[in-house]
Amino acid sequence: MQGITILLVGNTDSEHVRALVDEYLKRANRFLPVEVKVLPEVRLSKKDSREKQKQLEGAAILGAIGPQDEAILLDERGREYSSREFADFLQKKMQTIPRRMLLIVGGPYGFSEEVYRQVPLRLSLSKMTLSHQLVRLFAVEQVYRALTIINHHPYHHD
Repeated sequence: MQGITILLVGNTDSEHVRALVDEYLKRANRFLPVEVKVLPEVRLSKKDSREKQKQLEGAAILGAIGPQDEAILLDERGREYSSREFADFLQKKMQTIPRRMLLIVGGPYGFSEEVYRQVPLRLSLSKMTLSHQLVRLFAVEQVYRALTIINHHPYHHD
């Protein structure tokens, strides 16, 4: 695997979240190239539907997925892993993915049906609803944690 890209819809408006994401990216990059790519959040008028917003964001998401990418949606209906299980999952993917893993965080209303149809792999960070702003931090931190587990680094404690 060439690396991991965390694809996000919309920027965070929190300097604190941005600083923490940057810190975990810096740490993760010691082990494997990890980056965050931000797609612009679609801003519609109040009379437009959430479905329209999800469709427009979905088109941008699908356009960002390369032909050899292993795309995985971060979705509350996805499979949950412990940190060690996620590290095992990631390690297996690292051995079999030809290009990059793409972890995708949707917009504030989630993913369009077209994205769900085209990207069948789903991973859940929690059964709880998480802030769209904080999901990006949790995703980067869990990638870093998994990489430390894989590399026998003492960051993770059982």
